[in-house]
Amino acid sequence: MTDAPAWVLDALTPDDAPECARLEAVLFPGDDPWSASAFTSELHAGHPYYAARVADRLVGYAGVALLPAPAFSREPAEAEVHTIGVDPDVQGHGIGRALLRALLGRADAIGAVTFLEVRTDNGPALDLYRSEGFEVVGTRRRYYASGADAYTMRRESTTHRADPR
Repeated sequence: MTDAPAWVLDALTPDDAPECARLEAVLFPGDDPWSASAFTSELHAGHPYYAARVADRLVGYAGVALLPAPAFSREPAEAEVHTIGVDPDVQGHGIGRALLRALLGRADAIGAVTFLEVRTDNGPALDLYRSEGFEVVGTRRRYYASGADAYTMRRESTTHRADPR
């Protein structure tokens, strides 16, 4: 492994959408990678998205949808990791973990249980998610356009909401 690149996290912007789509095509060929317009739509919907940059070059992205708990409900808030990706040239340097932790910080801030789907054959991603507290709770057969299966994974919030009574 080469020296770790100097990277920073900041907010993903609509101007980043074309590069996100390019990376999606590299990372997820055959699995219906997101288009630039899909990223733009997510940003316009107000979902939290983060970018990882090396010298102003986008090398990673991640986004989550947050659904706060209903008022006076015992049901927890929920979050769903929509996408996370890191340029293959800089994988293995903690960028994916930092992006995931940024998303989980947003989910934990509202006490959300977090869900995601991941290909059953994506060992590095499964290892990362398990190390951050996710557990497999189900399998979605032929979830991806390629026909690949996905695990649905769940992580409890590390914060607890006060009893609403």
